[in-house]
Amino acid sequence: MSLDPELQAILDRRRALNLPGFSAGTPEDARRSFAESQATLPPGRGARNVTAADEIIAGPSGGVPIRRYRPAGATRGRILYLHGGGWVFGTLDGFDPVCRQLAHESGAEVISVDYRLAPEHPFPQPLDDCWAALLALADAEPSAVMGDSAGGNLAAALALRARDRDGPDIALQVLLYPVLSPAFERESYRRCGQGDYLISTDDMRWFWDQHATEADRANPEAAPLTAADLSNLPDTIIVVGGYDPLHDEGVAYAEALATAGVRVVLRDHPGMVHGFFTLVDLLGAANAEVAAVSGLIAGRFRAARS
Repeated sequence: MSLDPELQAILDRRRALNLPGFSAGTPEDARRSFAESQATLPPGRGARNVTAADEIIAGPSGGVPIRRYRPAGATRGRILYLHGGGWVFGTLDGFDPVCRQLAHESGAEVISVDYRLAPEHPFPQPLDDCWAALLALADAEPSAVMGDSAGGNLAAALALRARDRDGPDIALQVLLYPVLSPAFERESYRRCGQGDYLISTDDMRWFWDQHATEADRANPEAAPLTAADLSNLPDTIIVVGGYDPLHDEGVAYAEALATAGVRVVLRDHPGMVHGFFTLVDLLGAANAEVAAVSGLIAGRFRAARS
Protein backbone atom coordinates (compact mmCIF):
# COMPACT_ATOMS: atom_id res chain seq x y z
CA MET A 1 0.00 0.00 0.00
CA SER A 2 1.24 3.51 -0.79
CA LEU A 3 1.83 6.14 1.86
CA ASP A 4 -1.33 7.95 2.91
CA PRO A 5 -1.51 11.15 0.77
CA GLU A 6 -2.53 13.36 3.69
CA LEU A 7 0.40 12.01 5.68
CA GLN A 8 2.75 12.51 2.73
CA ALA A 9 1.80 16.20 2.70
CA ILE A 10 2.61 16.46 6.42
CA LEU A 11 6.02 14.86 5.84
CA ASP A 12 6.68 17.23 2.95
CA ARG A 13 5.94 20.25 5.13
CA ARG A 14 8.24 18.91 7.82
CA ARG A 15 11.05 18.34 5.28
CA ALA A 16 10.72 21.97 4.19
CA LEU A 17 11.85 22.99 7.69
CA ASN A 18 15.30 21.47 6.88
CA LEU A 19 15.65 20.07 10.39
CA PRO A 20 18.63 17.77 10.95
CA GLY A 21 18.09 14.12 11.73
CA PHE A 22 17.79 13.37 15.41
CA SER A 23 21.10 11.49 15.38
CA ALA A 24 22.97 14.29 13.61
CA GLY A 25 23.88 16.25 16.74
CA THR A 26 23.62 16.39 20.50
CA PRO A 27 20.63 15.61 22.69
CA GLU A 28 20.04 19.35 22.97
CA ASP A 29 20.00 19.57 19.17
CA ALA A 30 17.38 16.80 19.03
CA ARG A 31 15.28 18.61 21.63
CA ARG A 32 15.59 21.83 19.66
CA SER A 33 14.47 20.10 16.46
CA PHE A 34 11.47 18.65 18.24
CA ALA A 35 10.56 22.07 19.67
CA GLU A 36 10.93 23.75 16.26
CA SER A 37 8.72 21.21 14.54
CA GLN A 38 6.11 21.53 17.31
CA ALA A 39 6.12 25.31 17.00
CA THR A 40 4.90 25.08 13.39
CA LEU A 41 1.75 23.15 14.34
CA PRO A 42 -1.56 24.96 14.85
CA PRO A 43 -2.55 25.58 18.48
CA GLY A 44 -5.71 24.36 20.13
CA ARG A 45 -5.67 20.82 18.79
CA GLY A 46 -7.40 17.99 20.60
CA ALA A 47 -10.74 17.95 22.39
CA ARG A 48 -11.40 21.16 24.31
CA ASN A 49 -14.18 19.81 26.57
CA VAL A 50 -11.47 18.23 28.71
CA THR A 51 -9.98 19.82 31.82
CA ALA A 52 -6.21 19.62 32.34
CA ALA A 53 -4.31 20.19 35.57
CA ASP A 54 -0.61 19.89 36.32
CA GLU A 55 0.61 18.17 39.49
CA ILE A 56 3.78 16.83 41.04
CA ILE A 57 3.98 13.34 42.49
CA ALA A 58 6.79 11.90 44.59
CA GLY A 59 9.40 10.09 42.52
CA PRO A 60 12.56 8.12 43.22
CA SER A 61 14.69 11.25 42.88
CA GLY A 62 12.45 14.23 43.55
CA GLY A 63 9.11 15.21 42.10
CA VAL A 64 7.72 13.83 38.83
CA PRO A 65 5.46 16.25 36.92
CA ILE A 66 2.21 14.82 35.61
CA ARG A 67 -0.79 16.30 33.82
CA ARG A 68 -4.31 15.00 34.51
CA TYR A 69 -6.93 15.16 31.76
CA ARG A 70 -10.53 14.69 32.83
CA PRO A 71 -13.31 14.42 30.25
CA ALA A 72 -16.72 15.98 30.69
CA GLY A 73 -18.92 13.84 32.92
CA ALA A 74 -17.96 10.94 35.15
CA THR A 75 -14.67 9.25 34.28
CA ARG A 76 -14.52 5.54 33.53
CA GLY A 77 -11.06 4.22 34.31
CA ARG A 78 -7.58 5.69 34.02
CA ILE A 79 -4.95 5.72 31.28
CA LEU A 80 -1.32 6.32 32.25
CA TYR A 81 0.16 7.88 29.09
CA LEU A 82 3.92 7.84 28.44
CA HIS A 83 5.08 10.06 25.59
CA GLY A 84 7.58 9.21 22.88
CA GLY A 85 10.79 10.93 21.89
CA GLY A 86 13.49 8.27 21.92
CA TRP A 87 13.83 8.69 25.70
CA VAL A 88 15.69 11.93 24.81
CA PHE A 89 12.98 14.52 24.16
CA GLY A 90 9.25 14.99 24.58
CA THR A 91 7.18 17.23 26.83
CA LEU A 92 3.73 17.34 28.39
CA ASP A 93 2.79 20.18 26.03
CA GLY A 94 4.04 18.30 22.97
CA PHE A 95 1.62 15.42 23.61
CA ASP A 96 -1.24 17.50 24.97
CA PRO A 97 -3.50 17.14 21.88
CA VAL A 98 -3.47 13.34 21.82
CA CYS A 99 -4.06 13.11 25.57
CA ARG A 100 -7.02 15.48 25.31
CA GLN A 101 -8.48 13.46 22.47
CA LEU A 102 -7.95 10.17 24.31
CA ALA A 103 -9.75 11.46 27.39
CA HIS A 104 -12.66 12.72 25.29
CA GLU A 105 -13.03 9.59 23.17
CA SER A 106 -12.49 6.99 25.93
CA GLY A 107 -14.32 8.70 28.77
CA ALA A 108 -11.33 7.85 30.98
CA GLU A 109 -8.99 10.05 32.95
CA VAL A 110 -5.65 10.35 31.15
CA ILE A 111 -2.47 11.03 33.12
CA SER A 112 0.58 12.09 31.12
CA VAL A 113 3.92 11.56 32.84
CA ASP A 114 6.89 13.93 32.36
CA TYR A 115 9.53 11.30 33.14
CA ARG A 116 13.26 12.14 33.22
CA LEU A 117 15.12 11.99 29.92
CA ALA A 118 18.33 10.42 28.66
CA PRO A 119 21.26 10.75 28.41
CA GLU A 120 21.25 12.72 31.66
CA HIS A 121 18.94 10.08 33.13
CA PRO A 122 19.50 6.75 31.36
CA PHE A 123 17.80 3.42 31.95
CA PRO A 124 16.22 2.61 34.34
CA GLN A 125 15.55 6.14 35.58
CA PRO A 126 12.75 7.04 33.11
CA LEU A 127 11.06 3.73 33.89
CA ASP A 128 11.46 4.31 37.63
CA ASP A 129 9.61 7.63 37.31
CA CYS A 130 6.78 5.93 35.42
CA TRP A 131 6.68 3.16 38.03
CA ALA A 132 6.36 5.79 40.77
CA ALA A 133 3.42 7.30 38.88
CA LEU A 134 1.75 3.91 38.49
CA LEU A 135 2.10 3.19 42.22
CA ALA A 136 0.98 6.65 43.30
CA LEU A 137 -2.11 6.68 41.12
CA ALA A 138 -3.31 3.12 41.62
CA ASP A 139 -6.83 2.78 42.98
CA ALA A 140 -9.95 0.71 42.45
CA GLU A 141 -10.55 2.08 38.94
CA PRO A 142 -9.45 -0.13 36.01
CA SER A 143 -6.26 1.21 34.47
CA ALA A 144 -4.24 1.01 31.27
CA VAL A 145 -0.61 1.74 30.61
CA MET A 146 -0.18 3.35 27.22
CA GLY A 147 2.69 4.91 25.31
CA ASP A 148 3.99 5.75 21.89
CA SER A 149 7.45 4.83 20.58
CA ALA A 150 9.87 5.09 23.54
CA GLY A 151 6.79 5.59 25.69
CA GLY A 152 5.49 2.29 24.35
CA ASN A 153 8.73 0.72 25.51
CA LEU A 154 8.15 2.14 28.99
CA ALA A 155 4.51 1.00 29.04
CA ALA A 156 5.51 -2.56 28.08
CA ALA A 157 8.22 -2.52 30.75
CA LEU A 158 5.73 -1.31 33.36
CA ALA A 159 3.49 -4.28 32.58
CA LEU A 160 6.42 -6.65 33.04
CA ARG A 161 7.50 -4.96 36.27
CA ALA A 162 3.97 -4.94 37.70
CA ARG A 163 3.68 -8.67 37.00
CA ASP A 164 7.09 -9.51 38.46
CA ARG A 165 6.85 -7.28 41.53
CA ASP A 166 3.21 -7.98 42.37
CA GLY A 167 2.40 -4.39 41.47
CA PRO A 168 -0.92 -2.69 40.74
CA ASP A 169 -3.40 -4.52 38.53
CA ILE A 170 -3.22 -3.34 34.93
CA ALA A 171 -6.26 -4.11 32.81
CA LEU A 172 -4.66 -3.24 29.48
CA GLN A 173 -1.38 -2.23 27.85
CA VAL A 174 -1.63 -0.11 24.72
CA LEU A 175 1.59 0.07 22.74
CA LEU A 176 1.76 2.53 19.86
CA TYR A 177 4.59 1.64 17.44
CA PRO A 178 6.68 0.70 20.48
CA VAL A 179 10.46 0.40 20.76
CA LEU A 180 10.94 -3.17 21.95
CA SER A 181 14.32 -4.39 20.74
CA PRO A 182 17.83 -3.03 20.08
CA ALA A 183 18.08 -5.19 16.94
CA PHE A 184 18.17 -3.23 13.68
CA GLU A 185 18.17 -6.01 11.11
CA ARG A 186 14.46 -6.66 10.69
CA GLU A 187 12.96 -6.18 7.25
CA SER A 188 11.10 -3.00 8.20
CA TYR A 189 14.42 -1.39 9.15
CA ARG A 190 15.86 -2.31 5.77
CA ARG A 191 12.74 -1.09 3.98
CA CYS A 192 12.02 2.14 5.91
CA GLY A 193 15.18 3.04 7.81
CA GLN A 194 16.78 5.52 5.41
CA GLY A 195 15.19 8.60 6.99
CA ASP A 196 12.32 9.17 4.56
CA TYR A 197 9.63 8.44 7.16
CA LEU A 198 10.35 10.62 10.23
CA ILE A 199 12.93 8.35 11.90
CA SER A 200 15.88 6.40 10.53
CA THR A 201 17.94 3.41 11.57
CA ASP A 202 20.72 5.81 12.56
CA ASP A 203 18.27 7.69 14.77
CA MET A 204 17.20 4.51 16.51
CA ARG A 205 20.79 3.40 17.11
CA TRP A 206 21.52 6.84 18.55
CA PHE A 207 18.45 6.80 20.80
CA TRP A 208 19.46 3.44 22.23
CA ASP A 209 23.01 4.73 22.80
CA GLN A 210 21.65 7.63 24.84
CA HIS A 211 19.33 5.42 26.91
CA ALA A 212 20.88 2.04 27.64
CA THR A 213 24.30 0.43 27.82
CA GLU A 214 24.99 -2.79 25.94
CA ALA A 215 24.67 -4.68 29.22
CA ASP A 216 21.35 -3.01 30.05
CA ARG A 217 19.91 -3.99 26.67
CA ALA A 218 19.80 -7.61 27.81
CA ASN A 219 17.35 -6.59 30.54
CA PRO A 220 13.72 -7.20 29.49
CA GLU A 221 12.72 -3.98 31.23
CA ALA A 222 14.88 -2.16 28.67
CA ALA A 223 14.04 -4.40 25.70
CA PRO A 224 10.74 -6.21 26.36
CA LEU A 225 11.02 -8.34 23.22
CA THR A 226 13.99 -10.12 24.85
CA ALA A 227 11.85 -11.34 27.77
CA ALA A 228 11.95 -15.10 28.19
CA ASP A 229 8.48 -15.16 29.78
CA LEU A 230 5.59 -13.06 28.46
CA SER A 231 2.81 -14.98 30.18
CA ASN A 232 0.33 -13.44 32.60
CA LEU A 233 0.59 -9.96 31.11
CA PRO A 234 -2.41 -7.67 30.59
CA ASP A 235 -4.61 -7.73 27.53
CA THR A 236 -2.73 -5.84 24.85
CA ILE A 237 -3.38 -3.51 21.94
CA ILE A 238 -0.46 -2.87 19.58
CA VAL A 239 -0.66 -0.25 16.84
CA VAL A 240 1.93 -0.23 14.03
CA GLY A 241 2.48 1.55 10.72
CA GLY A 242 3.68 -0.04 7.50
CA TYR A 243 6.20 2.74 6.74
CA ASP A 244 7.83 2.58 10.17
CA PRO A 245 11.25 0.99 10.82
CA LEU A 246 9.74 -0.33 14.08
CA HIS A 247 6.85 -2.08 12.35
CA ASP A 248 8.26 -5.59 12.50
CA GLU A 249 9.24 -5.57 16.16
CA GLY A 250 5.71 -4.52 17.07
CA VAL A 251 4.32 -7.41 15.05
CA ALA A 252 6.88 -9.78 16.60
CA TYR A 253 5.84 -8.72 20.10
CA ALA A 254 2.17 -9.24 19.29
CA GLU A 255 2.97 -12.75 18.06
CA ALA A 256 5.13 -13.54 21.09
CA LEU A 257 2.46 -12.33 23.51
CA ALA A 258 -0.22 -14.36 21.77
CA THR A 259 2.00 -17.46 21.90
CA ALA A 260 2.36 -16.85 25.66
CA GLY A 261 -1.42 -16.84 26.04
CA VAL A 262 -1.97 -13.08 26.24
CA ARG A 263 -5.02 -11.65 24.46
CA VAL A 264 -3.70 -9.30 21.78
CA VAL A 265 -5.26 -6.97 19.23
CA LEU A 266 -2.79 -5.94 16.50
CA ARG A 267 -3.83 -2.89 14.49
CA ASP A 268 -1.58 -2.69 11.44
CA HIS A 269 -1.90 0.42 9.24
CA PRO A 270 -0.01 -0.13 5.97
CA GLY A 271 -0.05 3.52 4.84
CA MET A 272 1.15 5.08 8.10
CA VAL A 273 4.55 6.18 9.44
CA HIS A 274 6.04 6.29 12.92
CA GLY A 275 4.28 8.84 15.12
CA PHE A 276 1.04 9.06 13.16
CA PHE A 277 -1.26 8.42 16.14
CA THR A 278 -0.37 11.72 17.82
CA LEU A 279 -1.15 13.89 14.75
CA VAL A 280 -4.59 14.72 16.11
CA ASP A 281 -6.54 17.27 14.03
CA LEU A 282 -3.76 17.21 11.41
CA LEU A 283 -4.34 13.73 9.98
CA GLY A 284 -7.75 12.17 9.56
CA ALA A 285 -6.33 8.70 10.15
CA ALA A 286 -4.96 9.85 13.52
CA ASN A 287 -8.34 11.02 14.80
CA ALA A 288 -9.96 7.84 13.49
CA GLU A 289 -7.40 5.61 15.20
CA VAL A 290 -7.62 7.51 18.50
CA ALA A 291 -11.39 6.98 18.39
CA ALA A 292 -11.05 3.29 17.53
CA VAL A 293 -8.44 2.54 20.19
CA SER A 294 -10.39 4.57 22.75
CA GLY A 295 -13.43 2.43 22.04
CA LEU A 296 -11.40 -0.72 22.71
CA ILE A 297 -10.05 0.77 25.94
CA ALA A 298 -13.55 1.74 27.11
CA GLY A 299 -14.77 -1.77 26.33
CA ARG A 300 -11.95 -3.35 28.32
CA PHE A 301 -12.66 -1.05 31.27
CA ARG A 302 -16.34 -2.00 31.19
CA ALA A 303 -15.40 -5.67 31.27
CA ALA A 304 -12.96 -5.08 34.16
CA ARG A 305 -15.61 -3.33 36.23
CA SER A 306 -18.12 -6.10 35.66
